[in-house]
Amino acid sequence: MKLYVCWGTFSTPRPGRASVRQNAYNALKQAGHEPEVVKSYGLAPLPSMFNQTRGRREVQELTGNRWVRRSVLDDGTVIDDSRAIVEWARAHPA
Repeated sequence: MKLYVCWGTFSTPRPGRASVRQNAYNALKQAGHEPEVVKSYGLAPLPSMFNQTRGRREVQELTGNRWVRRSVLDDGTVIDDSRAIVEWARAHPA
């Protein structure tokens, strides 16, 4: 299983907003999964020439866009959005 994130799974200092990437990662870990975290640096709205990291390229190949916070299961299923990843993790413990 891979978890594509923009910068990492750390907390964010922004008040009133939990790190959604950290929520997805923690939910997967708590459910007993060991996701491979793929850091996908860059900003998705920028042209692709500025977003050529491995993670952004893989996400675009899988989904057609460069936005991250996606999980890819071992069978190739893509789970889009942190909330959906959290819900999936809760429903599918390892």
